[in-house]
Amino acid sequence: MSIDTSTPVLCLGGRENTLSVVRNLARYGVRVSVSGPPNCLGMYSRHCHRSVPVPEDVAPLRFWEDTLLRGHEFEGHIVFACNDEAIEFVCKHRDELAQRYILDDFDPQMHLAMLDKQKTLEMARSVGVGVPEFWKVKTEADLEEALGHVRFPAMVKPLHSHHFARIFGRKLFIVEDGVEELRARVRQAWEAGQEVMIVEMIPGPDNLLCSYYTYIDKDGEYLYHFTKRIVRRYPTNRGGATSHRTDDVPEVAEASRRFLAGIGFRGIGQVEFKRDPRDGILKVIENNTRFVAGHELVVRSGLSIDWVLYRYLTGQRMPLQTKFNPRLGMVSPPRDFLAFLQLRRRGELSFLGWLRSLMALPQVFPVFWMSDPMPFLMSGRGLLGRIRRSQGHQQETPSHAASG
Repeated sequence: MSIDTSTPVLCLGGRENTLSVVRNLARYGVRVSVSGPPNCLGMYSRHCHRSVPVPEDVAPLRFWEDTLLRGHEFEGHIVFACNDEAIEFVCKHRDELAQRYILDDFDPQMHLAMLDKQKTLEMARSVGVGVPEFWKVKTEADLEEALGHVRFPAMVKPLHSHHFARIFGRKLFIVEDGVEELRARVRQAWEAGQEVMIVEMIPGPDNLLCSYYTYIDKDGEYLYHFTKRIVRRYPTNRGGATSHRTDDVPEVAEASRRFLAGIGFRGIGQVEFKRDPRDGILKVIENNTRFVAGHELVVRSGLSIDWVLYRYLTGQRMPLQTKFNPRLGMVSPPRDFLAFLQLRRRGELSFLGWLRSLMALPQVFPVFWMSDPMPFLMSGRGLLGRIRRSQGHQQETPSHAASG
């Protein structure tokens, strides 16, 4: 049967995830344009139909308002929000955008709630899904009350991580031990206008993190099921994943569906859990409502979730997709080597053990393609700076176990 690929796509923001969407949909003959800041790697792919950079001195939301709400060039496109700022944009302007563009079935209020890490945990707890202990700290009285219950190490975690990261250059503050430091970190966030909560740090290595991917349509039907695990992150216990692997994890899928169905969720869902070794319970970390950094692993495992969604949004729905290769890895070599070095210093991983972990499964790369080298070259421009910032943050707030 012939598939109509004439409807173009516009991706807003993102990094590796957007690049993967561009490359994968291009295989099917879909024209994909990308608009984002300079680190949006999809703009540099030879498979990108058109790149629309956001000027460095202009806020992305303002730029997208001008481009999509006041401009007409991309009318009729499917719009994929690929980072948190883009999610804010499409939620804020859903009604206006829906008149001129094709959007998925998301509920703006629900997606904004998922951007709020505290609301996510509250909603998960309300439907009986495990969560780490957390404390609201909106006032000095809240803070003093929480300090009487917190166990260290602990995190000062922003409710909106993308705003926090823009100010502090990190996802959160980690406090190993000490009420005074914890109090100071919360006040530091407040002074910068950032809402935060205190969250316990689930102990154990990063390979206790696992995720479930799906899409739920307006009628509550699922388009696909996928599960994976994290192998390593850099910095350890707090940074972005450097090594992932696919895996069939029915328990994670079941807990995710219980959470999503319980809160009435619609749209793209990527629920991340960490198994708590103290009680064996899977506990929700967050729910991303967009394609995420592991997207290349998903599509290379045989489950092209962006293509599934494209066909659904163009009225060419596919049957429920559940088949993927459960033994495939994805590695970011430079950062994963740094993760290995950090684990070796802690006595947790030998060089031989690291090599064995890479050789145990076929590996794919999130950015590097021999036939499409420019995104890889562009990604190298900022890698050293990000590594230096990560190392500096690690020295300021060392951690032995964090949920992520």
